[in-house]
Amino acid sequence: MFSGIAEGLCKVSSFTDGRLVVDLGELAKGVKKGSSIAVNGVCLTATSIRKGKAAFDVVAETLRKSNLGGLKRGDRVNIERPLRVGGELGGHFVLGHVDGRGTITSKTKSGIRVRVPKRLHKYIVLKGSIAIDGVSLTIARLDGSEIFIALIPHTLKNTTLGFKKKGATVNIEADYLAKLALKGKK
Repeated sequence: MFSGIAEGLCKVSSFTDGRLVVDLGELAKGVKKGSSIAVNGVCLTATSIRKGKAAFDVVAETLRKSNLGGLKRGDRVNIERPLRVGGELGGHFVLGHVDGRGTITSKTKSGIRVRVPKRLHKYIVLKGSIAIDGVSLTIARLDGSEIFIALIPHTLKNTTLGFKKKGATVNIEADYLAKLALKGKK
């Protein structure tokens, strides 16, 4: 489980034949084979760690649901290590189980507008939580199939949302608590 508070931007070293290698740098501390790491909000298992570089096997389902398939050497990704018992929960509950891909439809200094897949609309609530590329965010406005997310300078500087442009694909994870609440109403 994660909080959606990205710990840093790290570079992709390689991505071939379903094997993603990311240079975690300082974030490699404490990571070992079998560790869960959120890469752009996708929970992946480290299959090896060597000299600060973690390797992950990315399966077809993950490629279908997320934007990881478009990664190439040198791309930067959001990295978050899992929550620890007793640690701070600064964002919201993020599982790293991406629900689908959205598209940035516009971007300004104050935030981004993202088109969200129709099947996720039932989980979208004004002032509710959403994870975009693994970043815990609050929905500031709803406009049909699009949401507007206000972004602070820190988020723009320290996550992929700072350099992604209009038309970019982003990973979307709807708020898990919203999913549970909806399930309870059936």
